[in-house]
Amino acid sequence: MSDGITIFNVLNLLNLVLASINLLLTFSLFVYIVTHNLRHSLARAFALLLAFVAIVFGVDVVLSRVTEPQAATLWLKLQWVGIALVPAAYLHFSDALLRTTGAASRNRRLAVMGAYAVGVTFFVLVVTTHLIVDQAVVYAPWATQFTAGPYFWVFVLYFFVISAWGFANTLWARQRTLTSTSRRRMTYLVVTFAAPGMAVYPYLLLASLPARLPPLVLMGILLVGNVGVAAMLVVMTYSVAYHGALAPDRVVKHSLLTYLVRGPLLGMFVIVLTLVVPRVEMLLGLPRETVLIFAIVGGIVFFQALVQFLQPAFDYLIYQKDRDELRFWRQFSDRLLTSSDLRQLMENILTALCDLLRAEHGCVLVLQNSRLTVETFSGDRDVAEAFVSACDPADLARLCVEESDDLASWPVVGDMRVYPLRSPEGGALLGALAVCQNGEFPVLSDRERQLIRQLVAQAEIAIEDRRLQQHLLLLLRRLTPQVENIQRWRSAVPYAGSIMSPNGVHVVEESPIFAPNFPQMVKDALSHYWGGPRLTRSPLLHLEVVRRRLAEHDNNPAKALRAVLIEALEIIKPDGERQLLAQDWLFYNILELKYIKGYRAKDVARRLAISESDLYRKQRAAIEELARAIAAMERAITEQEEVHHGHSGGSS
Repeated sequence: MSDGITIFNVLNLLNLVLASINLLLTFSLFVYIVTHNLRHSLARAFALLLAFVAIVFGVDVVLSRVTEPQAATLWLKLQWVGIALVPAAYLHFSDALLRTTGAASRNRRLAVMGAYAVGVTFFVLVVTTHLIVDQAVVYAPWATQFTAGPYFWVFVLYFFVISAWGFANTLWARQRTLTSTSRRRMTYLVVTFAAPGMAVYPYLLLASLPARLPPLVLMGILLVGNVGVAAMLVVMTYSVAYHGALAPDRVVKHSLLTYLVRGPLLGMFVIVLTLVVPRVEMLLGLPRETVLIFAIVGGIVFFQALVQFLQPAFDYLIYQKDRDELRFWRQFSDRLLTSSDLRQLMENILTALCDLLRAEHGCVLVLQNSRLTVETFSGDRDVAEAFVSACDPADLARLCVEESDDLASWPVVGDMRVYPLRSPEGGALLGALAVCQNGEFPVLSDRERQLIRQLVAQAEIAIEDRRLQQHLLLLLRRLTPQVENIQRWRSAVPYAGSIMSPNGVHVVEESPIFAPNFPQMVKDALSHYWGGPRLTRSPLLHLEVVRRRLAEHDNNPAKALRAVLIEALEIIKPDGERQLLAQDWLFYNILELKYIKGYRAKDVARRLAISESDLYRKQRAAIEELARAIAAMERAITEQEEVHHGHSGGSS
């Protein structure tokens, strides 16, 4: 008898742990989908399904602490929100899955709404009547539930019919896939589709057969069900996360795995410690709070060390053949020399050089776009600025022909002695080191001359590396739109019934917003805002958001495009009263003054109290911001079309 009690207590504890873990896992997966992929209709449907399952598990955990059947009534009614609406969420999810394959159906959409209405009706009947469940509560550890009412069988029939319909839709969606990758992911969804139902089914079983199940059998069923549900929900989330994602598969996989390890898995670790520690406090002879604090703090530290130790295994699991390439890019990112890094390095070199030469003032100049700029300075900043203003790059290049560690041979420009900084490879002028002292420079030893050579060489290498990195970053920025297009083509999975070109290649409709030069298209259209070929022949005329406004503007494409430009400009317009000199109004003011009102650049700069060079830099950023607003408008139209297509498609 004692063995039976011991086994029952162990199973009861395991079910408490697993139910708490499932609640944490389900809620965490819900948050992941909401924050990573909510724009996709399939993700929204899956998030709703997870929310209902989380309600079921949440009430489970609460009921584990309820000792009176009467006190459990309110919580059990709340649990029926999840139980009653899971079938409708099933059908909703399967309909969204079919729509991603191009099989939209208005009748099926109406059926989804009807299923939600029926689910709400069942919930109302549970709360207000005894027709579906008896309001009497049968209490037992991890088996607290209402007993079945006279029409409980109607809900059970509804549950299995709607769930079976959803499963059939999932099978159909899998049959429509054409590629091995999409078929594999659909297979994951088919295999794990029962997970949310398994989270609810034990409560149907308990309500209909509470007295016929021995406690150990009941505990065993719940235990196996909790383990299975946890595993299948993770796999379902893994499959859903790819839908609509433009990121590469490895990025999606890395994002999900990192989230699971740093969030739910760590939370599970803490939950296990919290629930197990009270059982061992008597063995240690310490208060529960003391044991719990040490256990949780030590456990978290140990967990982080374990994750760090297992990181190579995670990388192998995620990246496999691409590990060497990604390792190189990680190392490149860690070693990247930013502008702040270069400035700090130059400051250290200049300080050491001025100390060595007993110089009161000094500066490092960098040649950019045929202009000298002060990278860093020592002493008085005005001295450095005055030197740059008086120094011509061409004259400096002619003066700084030879490099020498002999201070006497350094050319003198004004009050400064100048040392050329040249590319280690090509000898091109990169900039200069300039130092100034009122008195004579000290006589240097051979060791000090060698130190000067080392400092100058470090400065040259750093400036050259930074210059090369800037070119590389510029190329990467230009490459980004093409990469986004490639990812979009990769994510456009062909399905049976999809549009195909004559040679059998899946057709992906192009949109100007995906073009690498989309901001330039916006700028060209703005430059001819009041008329001209850059407006009347603009590729932006092919935007759906422009086509939608043709009827409002006498079917004149140029007028429609102008309206879209104004609407996008209003989107980036800050709230409140307009201010010409406010920083948050700068983008709007630049675009409105220069392109809509037609002011000249120097007049715009004067009105906004900025230099012309700064105006052009800010103008480029303003046009990019306007382009993002237009792209967001276009994507919103696309999403509306997807929803409309789902409502107006053929029946299934």
